[in-house]
Amino acid sequence: MIRTLPQTLPQQLYLLCYTVDKGKFQLDNLQGRGQLLRAGALTELARDGLLGATGGKVVRKTAKAPDDPFTAAVWRDLPDSRPKGWLQFVHNKAHTAETPVRDQLAATGEITVSRGKVMGLIPADRVTVTRPENVRALQTRVRDTVLKGVDPASVPLEELAMAVFAVELEVSCVWSGGELRTHKQAFKALAARYDEIVPGLRKALRDSYLSSRAVGGGWSA
Repeated sequence: MIRTLPQTLPQQLYLLCYTVDKGKFQLDNLQGRGQLLRAGALTELARDGLLGATGGKVVRKTAKAPDDPFTAAVWRDLPDSRPKGWLQFVHNKAHTAETPVRDQLAATGEITVSRGKVMGLIPADRVTVTRPENVRALQTRVRDTVLKGVDPASVPLEELAMAVFAVELEVSCVWSGGELRTHKQAFKALAARYDEIVPGLRKALRDSYLSSRAVGGGWSA
């Protein structure tokens, strides 16, 4: 029986990067995940009317802070008066993004975290998904936005963001290289729809990912 998926978009994006068939998070799908989680939080803030976005810039709106601690922390990072470019709010604290989201998932039993060593030498946390069928269902739902020819205007924002972000970060457990080429026009239509709702964020995420990939970074413990 498939249980209800995690409620926040950052939590779902974290799990989206899990390769079910191999039972692990592959290294190439971890690059940029810190930025991915922050972009997820920013998408939720836009959905809930807690930020303003125009001209490639973003500003925090005066309101009660979100209930989710991670999303609230991202919201507090935003400027409260003069709008600023998206990139710094996606990129600069990306290295701090994974641990709070991972801890939330561990607390709800979606993952387990154990301490081990890479190549028997380097200490590292090993994260295991406890309900891989949930992840597969999530990935299928995201893939259906393209493979079933769904009208982008009818796709819920959360699913739209997951589909588009997985393209921008080249998440191979969601989209293969062949699919990225075959469905190029469909991806463009989804991206255009997302940009109508949250203008500027998708480009900032892509720019941040490419910058991190160039130096081999973009993820955290």
